[in-house]
Amino acid sequence: MTKESTENIEKEPLHNENVSENQEITNPELTVEEQLQEDLAKEKDKFLRLFAEFENYKKRTSKERVELFKTAGREVLQSMLPVMDDFDRALTQISKSEDEALVKGVELIYDKLKSTLVSKGLEEVELKAGDDFNADFAEAITQIPAGDDMKGKVVDVVEKGYKLGDKIIRFPKVVIGA
Repeated sequence: MTKESTENIEKEPLHNENVSENQEITNPELTVEEQLQEDLAKEKDKFLRLFAEFENYKKRTSKERVELFKTAGREVLQSMLPVMDDFDRALTQISKSEDEALVKGVELIYDKLKSTLVSKGLEEVELKAGDDFNADFAEAITQIPAGDDMKGKVVDVVEKGYKLGDKIIRFPKVVIGA
């Protein structure tokens, strides 16, 4: 080869059969193999990120589905709460009567309704007179003057509260001491 032909070869851009015409070499100082390694690393990174994102999506939707199943009957259970309140009042009044069979019959029906609702995840919020008032777990409907020992405490529970799983679906309504 002559000196002139070697100068022409050096001036011509490198062309490799492995690199298609659509691929651009972003860094001309890298060899084709180094460029392919860099592209492969970028694609692996994209793949790993996409895979992680998909895994997070699957976990999130699974968690949402479980939560939906836990609270699917929430509206139905909330509509049954006034019936439970009516049963409580009825039991209070019927227990004053002399008819033991009537009291026993109403108690059996009440227990059956309550156990059915409990099996669906309904729980009563435990709150009684003398407990400290916490606005996160109870709703104060009024305050009454009370002794120093009952200030800021629950004096009376007017309406029971219920929760479904970990969420309160109805706050107990209470009277607190002032």
